[in-house]
Amino acid sequence: MIAAPAFFDVNLAIDIVLLVMLLVVAGAIVRTRSLLTAIILFGIYSLVSAVWLVVMDAPDVAFTEAVVGAGISTIVLLGAILLTRGEAEKADWRRLVAPALLCVAVGGLLVYAAMGLPALGDAASPANAHVGRAYLEAVPHDIGIPNMVTAVLASYRGFDTLGETAVIFAAGIGVALMLGFGPRSSLAPPPAGIGDHHVVLRVSAKFLIPLIALFAFYVQFHGDLGAGGGFQAGVIMAAAIILHALVFGLRETMAAVPPRVARGAASLGVLLYAGVGVACMVNGGGFLDYDFLFPPAIEKQIPGWLLGDPDHAHHWGQHFGIMLIELGVLLTVAATMVTIFYGFAGRTVEAARQEAKR
Repeated sequence: MIAAPAFFDVNLAIDIVLLVMLLVVAGAIVRTRSLLTAIILFGIYSLVSAVWLVVMDAPDVAFTEAVVGAGISTIVLLGAILLTRGEAEKADWRRLVAPALLCVAVGGLLVYAAMGLPALGDAASPANAHVGRAYLEAVPHDIGIPNMVTAVLASYRGFDTLGETAVIFAAGIGVALMLGFGPRSSLAPPPAGIGDHHVVLRVSAKFLIPLIALFAFYVQFHGDLGAGGGFQAGVIMAAAIILHALVFGLRETMAAVPPRVARGAASLGVLLYAGVGVACMVNGGGFLDYDFLFPPAIEKQIPGWLLGDPDHAHHWGQHFGIMLIELGVLLTVAATMVTIFYGFAGRTVEAARQEAKR
């Protein structure tokens, strides 16, 4: 095996290549006038960013960036541009001077601030020397799960994650309110014939959609052990439903997953998350204190081998509590993404109807 020269830094070379790719894609996004091209380039930008995050040993963040930035966001934006002319108007260059100067100024300030940050992986940095070390020492005893990211986000920062879930739910409700509720809204199923696709796509989708849904559940329940969790799983599940709509048509998908069911699932996810916290309070603990999820008399009867950890049977509340709130996040995220897609897709169908009448 030929070793790299001593003066050649492989990691630095990878960073430079990825940075150049990001700059090239960003420049292409600025120059293009086609909204379709811009959306595709944004997806490529997110995918390259996800690769860079993997290089920086941040698999959970990379996972999220890939499924959200390169996946679901691209699909939703593609549905949104169908309501537009598809191409931006040519603007007077004099109107772009002020925004360009503002971007350069803000970018310069960010670069200047980043120069004062500690080096990546610096053991003496505050995050690694104090906060990070405290979590690394406390998680095995307090939480008892291998994935530190899940332990921090779902247990130590459970309030923050609940707030993020509520924000996603509120965003979905806001989009639904703008696009309409009820039987006369844009969410009504389109007539038969719209959304008919090639038979090869339908046959391939019949194999892919169940696998995507199965992978979503794997990501959901594997979040305690590695990269994953309810947010990523929810986006993947939504992608499976949206793929069904793109291939088989909006009418069939709305029959399988009605908009009312999607909105109900989004509400149920937030209620499940908050309900876990209330259950902990009823048993004498604090809100989202999973150690009090079960009454002590019941928890003592649970054998530790059920968790694969016979020496830490007291972690049962933490394991089960995190599993329940992650399930709530999955329901809210998946249902909200589907609701947003239904809104834009329904509007597109309505626009097609009006155009046909003309």
